Amino acid sequence: MLTKRVGKIAAATLLALSVLGATPNIGDVYAAPAISVMLDDVPLKFDADPRIDKGVTYVPFRTVGEALGINITWNSKTQTVKATGTLKGQTTEVLLQVGSTTATVNGEKVKLAAPPVQREGRVLIPLSSFSSQFGVGVSWNQSTRTVSLVSPQREMHLRAFYALQSFKERDLVASMNSVAFGWSRIDREGQFTLQGDEYRLPAAAGEVTPQSIVAETADQNIKPYLMVYALDGNGELTKVLSDNSMRQKSINGITAAIAENGFGGVVLDFEGLGYKLDAVDQQKLLNNYVKQLKAALPTDIALSLAVPPLNSAYKGYDYKTLASIADDIIIMAYQYNPVGTKSQVPEPNSLVDQAIQLALDAGVSKQKILLGISLNSETSTSIDDKLGLAKRYDLKGAAFWRLGIFRTYNNQLEDAVHASVIKE
Repeated sequence: MLTKRVGKIAAATLLALSVLGATPNIGDVYAAPAISVMLDDVPLKFDADPRIDKGVTYVPFRTVGEALGINITWNSKTQTVKATGTLKGQTTEVLLQVGSTTATVNGEKVKLAAPPVQREGRVLIPLSSFSSQFGVGVSWNQSTRTVSLVSPQREMHLRAFYALQSFKERDLVASMNSVAFGWSRIDREGQFTLQGDEYRLPAAAGEVTPQSIVAETADQNIKPYLMVYALDGNGELTKVLSDNSMRQKSINGITAAIAENGFGGVVLDFEGLGYKLDAVDQQKLLNNYVKQLKAALPTDIALSLAVPPLNSAYKGYDYKTLASIADDIIIMAYQYNPVGTKSQVPEPNSLVDQAIQLALDAGVSKQKILLGISLNSETSTSIDDKLGLAKRYDLKGAAFWRLGIFRTYNNQLEDAVHASVIKE
């Protein structure tokens, strides 16, 4: 990882951004053919082409600035851009004026390699000068004519799933904002249970009990969730959702388990809906269940849902409605690779990007989306691609499946995650 992570402020601030409302006067700047810009290994799309003038690469300021979490304003009278961001509670303000080789950063004058220019109503910024002054990772590939940017570290909500042999990694809980304990499920007979072969309440390890782990998590101001897993592989989940008695019984079991074990929330991981049966009917069934559960939960108990991405084969999820009921939803943007793919083959960035865009297009607020990331698929060099997308769209945060995989392959994955994001 680079020392790129200075913050989502001046680092980004001065990289790129398009500003509306100006009269073209770029002079002799010309469009360089086929220049592409990658942010965290995922292409950035511009409404004005990056270009080169006398060896200086210019990019539209607003596009990159907003992708890096920068608030941008344009003063047409003074031809000035103001870019403002925060890092660890500190605010950085940058002023740039078209035609001037001097920028103002928190009141201090900074010399630029070349002045900002205008083209077709967009302000373009010289890229290279800002990389050295503000710490964003920047590289240039001449053969592919590609600028590669690496976003600065950002604070966001981080959640991990504690399930399936995560006991040895429980020290990592401290680096999260919330943890979902995968200790329950609705079984193949439609019964809510804390027992079973897969998801179950673990046995005590000496003085360490499931309840003590949950209590210790809560004592660190980290919200502990109970994850409830269910699968509709043979219609068993649909049976529960369709039957008033079974539905109420499962909800009673969930609320009792939360109260008895000290959880502060519940994550429903209901999988497989809308694959074989009518998608709209399945959506209605799930919506009704979630509404009923929400009404049964105490007001201080959070509700979250883990759902497949919209570009999956499972269509039984009404994302907008579910997000309106729940406190947040986890978009499980993985398992795109063919069945049988070996571990540490990264999920395609383009499909993860599409999954986020589809959720936003469906009406889900970005501040309710946690990007689900499978640590079994990612490596220390690919994990920041996915985290970069969570930062680019200013999502609530990321959810890692699962805690027990952080150190399975090497110790570099943990470092790579925290080089890109840290808990808010």
